[in-house]
This record gives sequence, C-alpha cells and structure tokens, in this order.
Amino acid sequence: MGQVAVLFRMMPEGVETDMKAMAEGVRHAIPAGATIRGMQVKDIAYGLKALLVSVVMADTSGILDTTEQALAKVPHVESVEVMEEGLL
Repeated sequence: MGQVAVLFRMMPEGVETDMKAMAEGVRHAIPAGATIRGMQVKDIAYGLKALLVSVVMADTSGILDTTEQALAKVPHVESVEVMEEGLL
C-alpha cells in the first residue's frame, strides 16, 4: 500500500485562541498510523488565524476520517477541513 499526504485547515473558536496550545493539542491527538510533517499558522482575516497541518498516513480505509475526527476534538477547534489530498 502507498501513502497519502493530507493538508488539514483547522479553524479556532476565535481570535483569542492560543495557536501554540492548539498546535500542541494536535501533536497529542494525531492517531497511530499518521505522522505530522509540518504545521503552519496562516492569517485569514481580521486577526483570525488558521492552523495548517500536513499529515502523511498509510492509504488504508478509514484513516483519513479517523484523523479528521481526532483533530476536531482538539480543544478550542471550531472546524477541520481537508484542503488537499494526494498519493505519495
């Protein structure tokens, strides 16, 4: 089986959300079988920022949904969206 690279965009609950704490929560929430390749904070608008998380995982059934659900449970996360997905 191959591997899949996925870029997630995580939106915080508000402009006051500590993005460093949110990033630390991502490190603890990522499920087995997925590896974080990078994280970046991106300005969106009016002080709102998003956390972009690049993850590499095995191309197995259900791992993408499991990872997305785990990231959605990180404290102070409003939403999680798959921005890009591709085979390696």
